[in-house]
Parts: sequence; structure tokens; C-alpha cells
Amino acid sequence: MPARVFAALLATDAGRLTAAQLAEMLHVSAAAISGAVRYLVQVNLASREAAPGSRREHYRVHSETWYEAIARKDQVLDRCERSLRDGIDVVGRNTPAGARIAETLAFFEFMQTELPAMLERWRVRKAELSLATAKRSRLLWKRQRRATW
Repeated sequence: MPARVFAALLATDAGRLTAAQLAEMLHVSAAAISGAVRYLVQVNLASREAAPGSRREHYRVHSETWYEAIARKDQVLDRCERSLRDGIDVVGRNTPAGARIAETLAFFEFMQTELPAMLERWRVRKAELSLATAKRSRLLWKRQRRATW
């Protein structure tokens, strides 16, 4: 259910939905939505917002959700690496299990090394995409303005 709620929040033009709107859209109970949004908020994939003048909460996915989720993985990777090192010490590096754990550790170390550069490349790419979108929007606005003259 969290995946369906997440997809619904991503796909809405408004960028935010109430629990009632989500339940209606997904044809599920309010309880199902409650559990799903609680999970999404807990893992920082969605946020809760109070709507001005309303008692209802709206849920939304922010544009930086994936970037931030991946950036936070550094901490998770650190914990995994420590556990893997401990595992190698327990089973021994020269055993088949130790070799598998060592390969997994090497992968996590690789990810830790590559992740900062990859995130920086994304920031640059996102800025390029934003600039291109802004240029397209200005061109459309100018065309519309000329058409109305």
C-alpha cells in the first residue's frame, strides 16, 4: 500500500492529497491510507502538511525526495560495512562465507566512494533540466502572448 500511495502522490497535478482523496483514488479504506502515509512519513518519502483554513492534513512528496533518500543511505551503508567487517572476522576471510561477505563489503565500499560524486552530477544535471524547463516556459509564454495580439 505505501507504494500505491507514493505513486498517487507523485502522479497528482496538485502535488498533495488528503487521506480521503487518496482513499477514494485508490479505492481503499482510510485505515489502509493511514498506515501507508505513516510509513512514508516515517521513512521521509512523504510529508504531512496542514492546509490553511482546514483541519485536514495533506500529504505530499517533495521534489528532492529521491536525492535526500539516497544521500541518507551513507549512514546505512556505514552500518552495513561495520556489520560485514564483523561478519568476516567471525567466519574468517579464507572461507567461502568470508569470501561472499568480503565481496559484499567491497560493493558497499564502492557505493560509498561513488555516491558523493554521483549526487553532485545529479545536482548539476537537475540545474540543467531546470534551466531548460524555464527556457521552454518563457518561449511558450511569448508565443501565447503573440497569439493574443
